Amino acid sequence: MFVSVPATSANLGPGFDTLGLAIDLRNEIIIKPSKFLSVSTQGEGADNPKIKKNSLFLSIFNDNYKRLSGRSDNFRFEFHNRIPISRGLGSSSAVIVAALSAAYMAAGTRYNKREILNQALRYEHHPDNITPAVMGGFNVACVEGDRVYSKKRRMPEYLRAVVVVPNRTISTARSRTVLPKMYRKEETVYSLSRAAYMTGLFMTESWDLLRIASKDKLHQARRMKMMPELFDVQKVALKHGALMSTLSGSGSTFFNLAYDKDAEKIAQALQARFPHFRVFTLTLDNHGVMTKH
Repeated sequence: MFVSVPATSANLGPGFDTLGLAIDLRNEIIIKPSKFLSVSTQGEGADNPKIKKNSLFLSIFNDNYKRLSGRSDNFRFEFHNRIPISRGLGSSSAVIVAALSAAYMAAGTRYNKREILNQALRYEHHPDNITPAVMGGFNVACVEGDRVYSKKRRMPEYLRAVVVVPNRTISTARSRTVLPKMYRKEETVYSLSRAAYMTGLFMTESWDLLRIASKDKLHQARRMKMMPELFDVQKVALKHGALMSTLSGSGSTFFNLAYDKDAEKIAQALQARFPHFRVFTLTLDNHGVMTKH
């Protein structure tokens, strides 16, 4: 059995806990029946003892495999990780979605992507990362009760993601502590209007207006202050032609959307200015989680 899940960039500026899209940078897992539990990890996190154990994946997989099949069997898991860990590219959501998909496959239970998405909500209460990880493309999502309601737009092939991955993390838990418990009405309306406008721009492919729509007053600047270099990352990307430049999730990665003809120029400028950061130019993903027996 084989599972592949894409990286994701969430929030996209004003779309706090609501908007996200999938990027073609994938974690892949091979699962085989085995007489005893076996885990091997290559790529991102392979030298981290906590990551190597893949305890989150195994916990979710085992719980759901038993729930679905009524059995507790052993498997060999081979992890090939490409999504940077704890950098705002949805590595945790990828683990959750992969574990659920693998459990359904291993148990031989029929399922669809909406079932995986709603199950994922049990482990990740914000839908902005898990939705594009499951569905692919650009997604606007909300939660009602224990269900995710979402709409997807496929992303065109002529766009690229230029992602800047700093050499240190910003933890999601810590980044939420810098956010106020109450917001002024003006801040809320500012970001709400832009989140709505951005959704319309993505749905109608009106890319040249994204620079206006991607501005935010709820979370982005407050989080960026934890790593002030990110303000310069944004300035350099926009100066060299990025359509939008936003903190990816809670950071520390920065996501830049660009036309394919501009992507390499933007990436080169960013790498020259920030030689200690990793810069990737990637296509966008429209498939979401993929599985194969």
